[in-house]
Amino acid sequence: MNIPEDRKRPTSGRAVDDPSYYRTEPVSFVRRGSRLQGRRLRAWEAYADQYLYEVPRDIADTSVDREAKFDQESVFGRLAPLTVEVGSGLGEALVAQAAEHPERDYLAVEVYTPGLAQLMLRAGKLGLTNIRTIQANAPEVFEFLLTPGSIDEVQVFFPDPWHKSKHHKRRLVKPSFAAHVARALKPGGLWRLATDWQEYAEHMREVLDPDEQFENVHDGWAPRFEGRVQTSFETKALKVGRSIYDLTYRRK
Repeated sequence: MNIPEDRKRPTSGRAVDDPSYYRTEPVSFVRRGSRLQGRRLRAWEAYADQYLYEVPRDIADTSVDREAKFDQESVFGRLAPLTVEVGSGLGEALVAQAAEHPERDYLAVEVYTPGLAQLMLRAGKLGLTNIRTIQANAPEVFEFLLTPGSIDEVQVFFPDPWHKSKHHKRRLVKPSFAAHVARALKPGGLWRLATDWQEYAEHMREVLDPDEQFENVHDGWAPRFEGRVQTSFETKALKVGRSIYDLTYRRK
């Protein structure tokens, strides 16, 4: 592969270990430990072949090759309404939805290996066949991998708020990502969001309310999405007194 001069691998300095060096925008995540052990290791060994979609890479290990394309019918063996959850965590919400709605397909986008293993363990125990996982940077998944107008619903629940001002550039929900989501969503498709940080919730509205490709379904905060089970993460947020803010936008 011919790599442009400005993207060749460095041989020293922070960029050697920092995948964001190779991207035009900072990533919205920090790579945590990827070591698997115990039941998560066994789950990965037992279920990765079934649930993990191997993404063609560019350079970084969470990147997506620009020519890669996700063929839902080939991957799932059918064409059904498709929901994509960005940041699936330990898989609690996605697995619950997939079990409740076998007529739909679900795609989890997550970079945290132990989280994906836990999701696979949950799905495998229930014998679910309507879930697949992708270990990759979400903006690249939406920009390159997903074909235009192929997604029925996108869910972004409790993304990292990056609450320090100097880190706001790392937030997932911003105009560039909104454009990628709009490209992948079918007309009339829904984008559901939830956060326990009021300032980030307001930021989401500042990004999406004026976006001409979306309309706020509720003209303000949305009621709690009944398909979103209360995860361990949300339970912790509620225990420390934070409020939960839901939003739902429709692709025009």
